Amino acid sequence: MHVWKFGGTSVGKPERMRSIRTLITEDNTRKIVVLSALSGSTNNLLAIGESLKANNDAEANAQIDSLKAHYDSFVDELYGTPEGKAAGQQIIDSEFSFIRSLTGIKPFTLKQEKELVAEGELLSTQIFQAYLAEEGVPSTLLPALEFMRIDADNEPEIQFTEEALATMLPQHEGKQIIVTQGFICRNPRGEVDNLKRGGSDYTASLIGGAIRADEIQIWTDIDGMHNNDPRIVKNTFPVRELTFDEAAELAYFGAKILHPSTITPARMFGVPVRLKNTMDPAAPGTLIADRTSDQVFKAIAAKDGITALYIHSTRMLNAYGFLRRIFEIFEKYKTPVDMLATSEVSVSVTIDNTERINEISEELSAFCTLEEPDYDQTIICIVGNFSADNEGVALRVFNALKNIPIRMVSYGGTESNLSLLVHSRYKAEALNALNEGLFSL
Repeated sequence: MHVWKFGGTSVGKPERMRSIRTLITEDNTRKIVVLSALSGSTNNLLAIGESLKANNDAEANAQIDSLKAHYDSFVDELYGTPEGKAAGQQIIDSEFSFIRSLTGIKPFTLKQEKELVAEGELLSTQIFQAYLAEEGVPSTLLPALEFMRIDADNEPEIQFTEEALATMLPQHEGKQIIVTQGFICRNPRGEVDNLKRGGSDYTASLIGGAIRADEIQIWTDIDGMHNNDPRIVKNTFPVRELTFDEAAELAYFGAKILHPSTITPARMFGVPVRLKNTMDPAAPGTLIADRTSDQVFKAIAAKDGITALYIHSTRMLNAYGFLRRIFEIFEKYKTPVDMLATSEVSVSVTIDNTERINEISEELSAFCTLEEPDYDQTIICIVGNFSADNEGVALRVFNALKNIPIRMVSYGGTESNLSLLVHSRYKAEALNALNEGLFSL
């Protein structure tokens, strides 16, 4: 069985939804199809929530009217029969009746906001399933709220998902297509919640891991993961194969096509992930799996909004326990460290969340000397096959960046990642220089 996920732009228009129907029925492979909300819907629902939190019911009702009109038009265009149109309109009327009911709840809390935002996925999947029924496709709708659950730390309970799907899927053996929602789940209190990180991609990977799928496919409007940021760099190209580790590094350090959390369940159970383009289905996309190629340099990603902290021990040499005390403070304030560089009595670290930087700095100052932090930094991550036998890797990188100041380097922690810290004003220049130096023939 395959798990295919389609994002908001892939289902954002009736013609796109029709093309998805064609894609998923071109072969006889049984599929679980995970859908996001229609493009723009989540933002519109969040805006409605903001109006309700501000007790502006008139504004909220106007926003609801506008969003419902969009869905009414969508349904009218999607379905081709009176019966299909009626089924689609019934879905719209029912879900928007629930949305309007939320305007009467005072105060409008986070619980209601999560219920409101979940309507995007509930609407898109019901509309699509009704369309498949109109087209005569053997299919069913499997509610994600019945098998997706997070724990008290907001982490998905994959064992619960495994057990729930093991019970639910055999009940639908005759269905070729099983439609479900991405992003949404229940929390330990049984309330509607969401997966936050990675959204629908994460749902697809969790399902794929839980059922040991043959393959997970993530369909977007981009032809796979590119070797560099095409918004900044000309002459980029899709990377055809990546390892799980390489893809996770790229996703964590800024590759927008994939969230880093997506890779974890797939890697855990060895399920390949393929990134595909709904606008060009014939394109091979990017395959993420255990195997790799001999290519030394694979791709580059950049992560903005980085702050560098420079920490010096007040003791001299042999300051054992120094690193432990530092990282206990970052752990206390739940602030992850991205990069690390050390000497005997000094440590440089980077963080992307400065919410608790004052508390962290205050506690570090009890036993360290701190320099002024460097804000507006960018981590540039280069991934590839950097095994110890590959000569000249660092030399080629530094030659490409010979005219750009580099503040920090992380190399050797894995065989797939070399990371550099530069000021964000050098980001575009650095990405273009690396593209020219590492990928030009």
